[in-house]
Amino acid sequence: MTTDPAALLTLAQWLSPAYPVGAFSYSHGLEWSVQSAAVSDAAGFQLWLSDVLEHGAGRNDAILLAAAYRDPSPSALADLNDLAIAMSPSPERRLETVQQGAAFCRTTSAIWQAELTDLAYPVAVGAAARLSDLPLPETLLMYLHGFAGNLTAAAIRLVPLGQTEGQAALAALAPLCQQLAAEAQTQTTDDLGSACFLADIASMKHETQYSRLFRS
Repeated sequence: MTTDPAALLTLAQWLSPAYPVGAFSYSHGLEWSVQSAAVSDAAGFQLWLSDVLEHGAGRNDAILLAAAYRDPSPSALADLNDLAIAMSPSPERRLETVQQGAAFCRTTSAIWQAELTDLAYPVAVGAAARLSDLPLPETLLMYLHGFAGNLTAAAIRLVPLGQTEGQAALAALAPLCQQLAAEAQTQTTDDLGSACFLADIASMKHETQYSRLFRS
């Protein structure tokens, strides 16, 4: 089945760097990881991003998005939103998902009349996609790719990486985004879990980092 081109264009707009959610302001703890030399080159960044996608917030966000898509009722979204926020491992990571989600809800409600209240970012995207009759598989895939793309843009500035190195790392992780998007379609909140402890600690360390470009 061919996905409606209009649906793909809507998703491309929602999850592009031009959509005003402020994703460029957040590094997900990468800034501290670079400062502490835990990430220092293209290979190290690719490994870091792979772990965050597969064992951290990337996978969890996909599961939360799918859950919001399946049941966008106000009561279900309220419970799911509380869960999403509770899973934030640090104040900065909480800020990251809450502020991006609130900005996404404001813009999407104004243009697509989705009637969204402030929600954590993945919950907001999942609910909006369902309310706008957009396909879940493509929403998951493009959300994960957008998540990875934003962190790649941060790495290009922080490590620093050349543009080609950064895009090569992002391209190498495209199959992982596909895998995680496919798995999330059948997973539930019972499957939530994270094992990216160093990335979580990095987001905590970043709170007191002396010189910072990013908000997380």
